[in-house]
Amino acid sequence: MKNVMGNEPEYKLLGFEPKTHAARILICTSGKILSIHVNDLERSEIAEKLSSREIKALYRHIYMDKLAPETEYQLKDRSERSWGAYVAFVLALAVFYQFSNIAAIKPVYISHLDIIVTPGTFIYPFTFLIIDLLNEFYGFRLARKAILCSVISNIVITLLLFFSMTLPVIPEWHFNVAYNDFMTQLYVVLLASTMAFITSELSNSWILCKIKAITRSRHLYLRIFLSTFAASIIDSFVFCFLAFYGKMDNSVILKIAMIQIIIKSVYAFLNILPAYYARFLYRKHILHPGEDMVSASS
Repeated sequence: MKNVMGNEPEYKLLGFEPKTHAARILICTSGKILSIHVNDLERSEIAEKLSSREIKALYRHIYMDKLAPETEYQLKDRSERSWGAYVAFVLALAVFYQFSNIAAIKPVYISHLDIIVTPGTFIYPFTFLIIDLLNEFYGFRLARKAILCSVISNIVITLLLFFSMTLPVIPEWHFNVAYNDFMTQLYVVLLASTMAFITSELSNSWILCKIKAITRSRHLYLRIFLSTFAASIIDSFVFCFLAFYGKMDNSVILKIAMIQIIIKSVYAFLNILPAYYARFLYRKHILHPGEDMVSASS
């Protein structure tokens, strides 16, 4: 069986386990077989790579075994709460990302530790947690859309600020030169942050989904830490060298990148408990109580 593009499929649905409602998935590249709950499978990136016949079989199993909401009211209620939570995640992602971009213009020297960081270093790691939760609750496709929305909103805000530079000012306002210099530096940071954000967040999403598939949706702590740690390395090097190359010595840039990696790695560890609590709240308040909801416990 081949997919629409004519290539051999990455995954193949072998069947279902009646008692546990788990789907058996063959990884065609390795020959390994995954066992994943049908509700988790329906929300994962694996489902996007199944054939139309396999998708029909998946939904047939979900609805015949009453694993989906039973009434129209339940479906609408769950959908509204679910999308409301999604909007809140996307908004938080855009806010943290925008703040990190603007604050990145100012290098901060912490004399007691003899390190140089940007203010966004302490806020930006929360974007990794948000992306991890989006992947966990909504899947890789909607997580990608959230990343795209954040990038577009950042570009639009920066273009509006650029337009503000062209507006005439009163002669008594003595901050016009400083304002224009600030905006000019912001454009350089925008390019660096956009490239770093896209590459790191997409890498974070991809790694998390792969670990989730390999571990059969178990061990949340493992995919949260490893995906965030890898994304932190990518983000720090891409951003620091694009934003500061030619303005600082390479040794200073490297030192800033290494400090950012250390700080973000600490966040990768600290994000584990909030991730578990967020998953608990999502199951309790977004999914219906009593519904056979999600994956095997981690």
